[in-house]
Amino acid sequence: MKSNLSILLAFIAVICLATGGIFVKLSSTLPINTAFYRILFAVILLFPFVYKDLKKINKQDWIIVLFSGVFLAIDLILWNKSFSFTTVANANLFVNLVPFTTIPLSYYLFKEKINKPFLVGILITMVGIIVLMSKNFNGSGNIKGDLLAFLASIFYGLFLIAVYKVRLKMKISTLMFISGLGSLPILALGIAVFEKFEIPTSVNDIFFLLALTVFSQLLGQGLLSYSMKKISITLSSIIILTQPIFSAIYAYIIFNETLTVIEILGIIIILIGVYIGKKEKFNYQLPLVRKKVYNLK
Repeated sequence: MKSNLSILLAFIAVICLATGGIFVKLSSTLPINTAFYRILFAVILLFPFVYKDLKKINKQDWIIVLFSGVFLAIDLILWNKSFSFTTVANANLFVNLVPFTTIPLSYYLFKEKINKPFLVGILITMVGIIVLMSKNFNGSGNIKGDLLAFLASIFYGLFLIAVYKVRLKMKISTLMFISGLGSLPILALGIAVFEKFEIPTSVNDIFFLLALTVFSQLLGQGLLSYSMKKISITLSSIIILTQPIFSAIYAYIIFNETLTVIEILGIIIILIGVYIGKKEKFNYQLPLVRKKVYNLK
């Protein structure tokens, strides 16, 4: 039952994460600046709840979580820059290839074996994503932008691996706070290199930045990290593949973008792939090897 609840929380996390693109699009703040304030506001909001626990974290775990923040910051920078060189559809496709990073690493680091139904589920899900986004593909895509989006997926996968490694050892609020401390210097460097520093002054921009912080960072990343206490990272990765579904639904509701028959078919295929990928019991049980690593009972 607890595992099923964690699966539900992972889906809710993806629903929240999918709002990120909406708030970035609605805000007039530059993209990397937007990511910087997303993390900064989260760190500020979390500090009152975590400052007493920070001294309890050992040095090794501090380093791991700080690096998770570095990986997340690089992911956000690459993801935002990819839009300058390729189509939104291409960027959305390549950034969702997280399983190509998490599956081999989870097998190597945590000995999580992958069975055939799970692989079939991933392949079906990827077909569904391509069908869902097919109407947006055109010849304006550029291999440089596609590569940036794919690299972003690798760093997001590394972020998830780092979180997965320490999730059993600290509160999620503490994990996210320390991770945010690791992200901020990298995002500041990204702004210095690619943009210029902006201070949001309009009520609308501050509202969208706060909404991005609450929904995408605190609820999205927070719930996803929390769910990985009870489900494997491989299952988390395939659930992340459903994000384009919710992005399409938000675009339909907020921007009046119609859902075609092809897009609905893509959504159905994605859901079938996720169902097949998660139906094997071992996929959503906490791997024993992960407990042994930390001498947990």
